[in-house]
Amino acid sequence: MRYNEIGKTGMRVSNLGFGASSLGGVFHGILESEAIEAVHAAVDGGINFIDVSPYYGHLKAENVLGKALKEIRRDRYYLSTKVGRYGKDGKNLWDYSARRAKESVYESMERLNIDHIDLINVHDVEFADLHQVAEETLPALVELRKEGVVSHVGITDLQPENLKWVIEHSEEGSVESVLNFCHYCLNDDLLTEYFDFFEERGIGVINASPFSMGLLSMRGAPEWHPAPQPLKDACAMAARHCEKKGYPIDKLAIQYSTGLNDHIATTLFSSANPQNVIKNIEYVNEPADMQLIEEVKAIIGNQIRVRWKNS
Repeated sequence: MRYNEIGKTGMRVSNLGFGASSLGGVFHGILESEAIEAVHAAVDGGINFIDVSPYYGHLKAENVLGKALKEIRRDRYYLSTKVGRYGKDGKNLWDYSARRAKESVYESMERLNIDHIDLINVHDVEFADLHQVAEETLPALVELRKEGVVSHVGITDLQPENLKWVIEHSEEGSVESVLNFCHYCLNDDLLTEYFDFFEERGIGVINASPFSMGLLSMRGAPEWHPAPQPLKDACAMAARHCEKKGYPIDKLAIQYSTGLNDHIATTLFSSANPQNVIKNIEYVNEPADMQLIEEVKAIIGNQIRVRWKNS
């Protein structure tokens, strides 16, 4: 496992990070005991960055993660969670007000059984009024940073242009990191266009979804996946090519996203299955097949960087 600093935060994190969305049963049902074991497998395997949100499973992910963290020394991991996006009674909710943001931080700490948060993020800013994020949500979190309740402040979104806009319209130094997903993987490297912008401002980059929400897997994209059909077909063809080579495309995908760009501090994957966690750690600790990466990119061809709805 390699360790990199997130921007100028001083947090040196593993190049593979643990995304706890699966602990909320976001993708399918989970066995809580296995999910807790998955967290332990991640930390024992060298992962020291864990990301969660009250939105994942509508509080369930934070609750399950909190049970796991009770048994892990606090100095063994950095914890990232979020404000702004929530859910209740099966319905999605959004509230980016300063008051709700501050309340949410304290509520998350209680669920997670911790007394401070290493990185607090404004979650999925595309669902907010970006002006409110810059002028209200972020200043509220910066206040908590000054008080020592949180150590660092960041923003997350699927669309990198939104991250850039918020940074440009916020007080300098408010945003210390960005989290973007599905834009640094085998089928899409759009995030590379923004590296210089972030680096010039000392802002760290967290990447997520190396499997592009299932596009880069043998099982293929789920029914709800918003990618256009030609992109789904190209990724499925690439997956079959990797299978013929005896090299699972998910292995290649996670190696590509974690090992080939120094601008990215960590890449998040999510699993509530301890064996999957161990498997992905093993993948990341092996060198990637560079020739196969080029072959996969050639198969995906003109579908690389093809965007889908809200991406």
